[in-house]
Amino acid sequence: MVHMMEGSSLKSSLRSFNVLVFLLLTHFDEGQSQAMAPSQPVLSMVGGDAVLPCHLEAGLDAAQVTVEWGRPDLEPRFVYIWHNGKEITNDQNEAYKGRVSMSADELKQGNASLKLTQLKISDNGRYRCYLPKQKQEYFVELLVGSVSSPGVSLAGLGRTHGSVELQCESAGWYPEPEVLWLDGDGNLLSAGPTETVRGPDDLYTVSSRVTVEKKHSNKFTCRVQQKKINQSRETWIHVPDDFFEVSSSCAASVAFSVIFGLMLVFTVSLFVWKWKQNKSKMKQFQHRKEEEKQLMAETNKIEDFDKKKAKLDEECMKNEEEQNNVTQTIDDLQKIKKKLEMLKENLLSQSQEADKKSEEQEKKMKSLDEEVMKKEGDQTANRAQGYFKLKDIMTEVKWNLGDRKKDHQQLNMNTESIMTAVNNEVEKQKEKKHKLEISLEQMKQQLEDTEKHKKALQSKLQSDNEGN
Repeated sequence: MVHMMEGSSLKSSLRSFNVLVFLLLTHFDEGQSQAMAPSQPVLSMVGGDAVLPCHLEAGLDAAQVTVEWGRPDLEPRFVYIWHNGKEITNDQNEAYKGRVSMSADELKQGNASLKLTQLKISDNGRYRCYLPKQKQEYFVELLVGSVSSPGVSLAGLGRTHGSVELQCESAGWYPEPEVLWLDGDGNLLSAGPTETVRGPDDLYTVSSRVTVEKKHSNKFTCRVQQKKINQSRETWIHVPDDFFEVSSSCAASVAFSVIFGLMLVFTVSLFVWKWKQNKSKMKQFQHRKEEEKQLMAETNKIEDFDKKKAKLDEECMKNEEEQNNVTQTIDDLQKIKKKLEMLKENLLSQSQEADKKSEEQEKKMKSLDEEVMKKEGDQTANRAQGYFKLKDIMTEVKWNLGDRKKDHQQLNMNTESIMTAVNNEVEKQKEKKHKLEISLEQMKQQLEDTEKHKKALQSKLQSDNEGN
């Protein structure tokens, strides 16, 4: 009797172990994307490509047309700009550089559709195709999705005899999906509330539990679906009949408890391993994101260096041009100064000549007076009358020479004043030129420093890329 009971317990244990092994074998059946109608938003998946439609009116010259693609919720809002036969990237949003394009050949046919590559979750949004010259605009909604297959496991026995609790979990979805449980006939099962967690990468992880009872096929399906992107993934599991049977044998109960305990340990171990894997992937993702952020920052620094260099080059050109103007002004003032010095020498010469003539006239008049005073008689009176006339003429000449001398003196004073002003202006211009030369040297030094920093940063980026 004892041997029979031991044999029965061993058979029960083996049967339960076979049930456990069979339970761990699951099958996955991924749903397929469905084609969308033209009126629906443009749908695509993370990492894929998408084409946003926009068509020009017939008869427009595509080579001369301007097309602006943008997102009103971004800053800057421009995603892509086509103007007069070429791309304009000055005001393009950094997140789209290198990932957007338009076909020049298609544009000639009136097709201004925009192609986006390497799609991300952040690309979700409303895009605007704007034709400034025609004052026309078209709006296109882009929905970027992400999916993953669910996993189903045995969570434990149900609260009632003859029932089993199953758990389904799926990570990496966008937008947020819903979880459905189906029996072997495709009927919906009543399950508990779905738990949803949104990660730092904006992707959703969902999990759900359901308690099932024995069916004729014991096949149960967990389906995760997202109707907006027409995507679904599902996994089914078969639960053997033995899991729904309750044995009165103590040995069978003990064996089932032991096996259930082993299975629970295995499930926990699997969960811990999966959690560590997800944590490792999350760290790698964050590390990669930090590297991309650092690379973007260093790239921006190089662009800032280029802008700074261009600005310094422009300031150097202005400085040199201003130096040339100052040098020309100094040369012109020097020429004016020389002419004023010549004029001053000429005035001085004329003034000296006038003084000399005045002295000669003075001497003649004095000699004439002495000659007249020595003579007597009527003849002398007649000669005196002529003398007075001559004296009047000579006096008038003397006065004219005096007035001319005064004019020369005034003109000489004015010349001195102008020369002083010219000298002061020359000194100011020379000082200004000196300051400009110092400023130019400083700007050239800044240009050299900027170029050194730029080359060092480019060398570092190249080294990092080769290391990666």
